[in-house]
Amino acid sequence: MNNITKNHIKDKLFSATGIFSTLIGLILLAVFIGDIIVEGAGRINWDFITGLPSRKAEKAGIYTAMIGTVWVLVLTTIISFPIGVSAGIYLEEYAKKGRLSRLLEVNISNLAGVPSIIYGLLGLEIFVRILGFGNSLLAGSMTLSLLILPIIIVATRESIKAVPQSIRDASFAMGATKWQTIQYQVLPASFGGILTGIILALSRAVGEAAPLIVVGALAYVPFVPSSPMSEFSVLPIQIFNWISRPQHEFLVNAAAAIIILLIITFIMNGIAMYLRSRWQKKIKW
Repeated sequence: MNNITKNHIKDKLFSATGIFSTLIGLILLAVFIGDIIVEGAGRINWDFITGLPSRKAEKAGIYTAMIGTVWVLVLTTIISFPIGVSAGIYLEEYAKKGRLSRLLEVNISNLAGVPSIIYGLLGLEIFVRILGFGNSLLAGSMTLSLLILPIIIVATRESIKAVPQSIRDASFAMGATKWQTIQYQVLPASFGGILTGIILALSRAVGEAAPLIVVGALAYVPFVPSSPMSEFSVLPIQIFNWISRPQHEFLVNAAAAIIILLIITFIMNGIAMYLRSRWQKKIKW
């Protein structure tokens, strides 16, 4: 048996193993989601969505946690979007390619894989203690912005990198400056990929509990946040709080809240896929 045949057999085995592992993962995920739906779907109603937290499971709702989640997502987007996209543009279009640039690229890619609890500890020290924001929405949002910034920067760079060099050359040939080329040619052509990366990064942020617990988000908040300096809770923390209760009714509440959180995540991912598909059809090179 020659080396080509052996390599072909190895490739087949690796491919079969990968497919089998994927199928097992999908089956386990389907069983898990199905169990949650069976357990919590019956609890979802208008009173559950608009109800305030309560120590009685049958009266407890997710309204304050859901509004806190919306606040956190909006503030995180406002903070991370301009910083992440600007950093990606600078690193890809302006930064000189050298040892320092390569070092920055490697470190940014590595930061995307750092455990979220580390960002929580960083946010606790900088935003809560040094800057004095306390356990506010602003502190939590800035912590989550640190968490997703590497993802946005990488997505921005990859989207800009995918724009053909011929588009830039044609713009320069028409007398446009570098910034005019970026503003009117590169960014419109790459915006679909950038927006997809931002939405997927926010999808990760919406499910995070650990960094927000570290910065002081509360498990029980009987009021709706009214400003960026308000105390807050979010759906993942509310779910964590209910799961820790011994009563079965709170577990049912947690399952219902998980369904709501899954719906929000699926909607955000669906929007990202739709925008990417639409932009790819609109921009043809």
